[in-house]
Amino acid sequence: MTGDVSGDLTGRRLGNYRIDGVLGRGGMSVMYKATDVRLGRKVALKVIGEHLGADAEFRERFVDEARNTSAIDHANIVPLYDFGELDGMLYIAMRLVDGSDLASLIGGSPMEPQRALGLLEQVADALDTLHNRGLVHLDVKPANVLVTSRESHREHVYVADFGLTRRGATGHRTRGGDFLGSPTYAAPEHLRGEPLDGRTDQYALACMLYACLTGNPPFQGDVQTVIKGHLSGEALPVSRMVPSVPPAVDDVVRRGMAKSPGDRYAGCVDLVLAARKALDAEPALSKTLPGRQAVAVAQHGEGGPVHPYGQQPGQQPGQPGPQGHPGQPMPPGTPGPPPGYGRQPPPGYGQQPPYGMPPQGPPPGYGPPQGGGSGFHQPPPKKGGKAWIIWVIVAVVVIAGAVVAVVLLTGDDTGGEQNQPGARTETSQAPDIPVGPGQSQGAEPSEPDSGDTGGNNPPPTSIPVVPGTGG
Repeated sequence: MTGDVSGDLTGRRLGNYRIDGVLGRGGMSVMYKATDVRLGRKVALKVIGEHLGADAEFRERFVDEARNTSAIDHANIVPLYDFGELDGMLYIAMRLVDGSDLASLIGGSPMEPQRALGLLEQVADALDTLHNRGLVHLDVKPANVLVTSRESHREHVYVADFGLTRRGATGHRTRGGDFLGSPTYAAPEHLRGEPLDGRTDQYALACMLYACLTGNPPFQGDVQTVIKGHLSGEALPVSRMVPSVPPAVDDVVRRGMAKSPGDRYAGCVDLVLAARKALDAEPALSKTLPGRQAVAVAQHGEGGPVHPYGQQPGQQPGQPGPQGHPGQPMPPGTPGPPPGYGRQPPPGYGQQPPYGMPPQGPPPGYGPPQGGGSGFHQPPPKKGGKAWIIWVIVAVVVIAGAVVAVVLLTGDDTGGEQNQPGARTETSQAPDIPVGPGQSQGAEPSEPDSGDTGGNNPPPTSIPVVPGTGG
């Protein structure tokens, strides 16, 4: 399986293909960069040498690869253009991917997790499509994942090298007993020679995820050490190798690399989706963790929680407050709670004022509450206590207005009998007219006084009008 495959065909012509150089070498074939002179396009030309082409088993596998590749039309499977045999050499002409392979991108260093998932989800989709056709790739590894950024705005992936692809068979060894594939990414059932299915490729994909996140495959060393690790070993957790990766990713990798195929995910895409969910599992401030209550984050300028109106800290809604009233919210815009709702009024306030007069002093809600708690979250008063002054001025004005109204309604008791309604005669047909300040002391009133000669008495400043006696 090793040795010279067919020499170097650079500069030669193979049918319609002019071979321009070597792209890579494998155990069974050499990959060349060539030009299709008929169409004038660059291609990747995979060639099997004469000494292997004579082996019926290798010829069968090579033809199967061509058929399996051409049968799958998928954006992430490298397109096949042509295959055949010329000059005793089998060849496959496929798309030339202008880029690199995933093994070169890893290069022994961890990749950025989101980039790794963006590449592997394309691989997973291609593999699931292959599995839905009843095929198993059997050689999933970073070297067979081609990556290019020349075809779209993002990195595009092509899965290549379907030389070991089989349909519903073990197909893991040659007739001589040699293992086919890469043991570095081989599933336990593949190594044991058991029946294979799509979950075998999923195991290899989980190993690739491990390599992308840590920079190295899960098991390293000589071939026997690697095989023993796949069969019975446990890889070091990803989060231990790279502390920035959340521990939830360890569970995803562990399930994808489960020793028993039945313990793995239902598909390759499911594996990558679980890995993405695990990477995004670190909660943001606005998210609620399972099993925990949401925490309200105070906005800028807020100092603490706002309790429902009348509710003391620690009091449940609906429980009686300090004065026996239930703590219930008030409508927006209420200046403060009335006395007795959740707080004690300051001394001197809350007494019943005379009818028609507002309470003196500041409204409820101002001043320090008793008991160290506040049933209603009020902002602190403005600097200088101007609110108190305004309330005092308003109270004084209202009181003064009330006094003037009382004097006008009750009249002046110092005016003697002529200020009383009973002092008026029945013959009076018009109300008494007030004596203005412009008249002299000796002037006579405009209406004769009924029998009262009080000419020497000074006139009153005003004469009340009694309802019902005037015309």
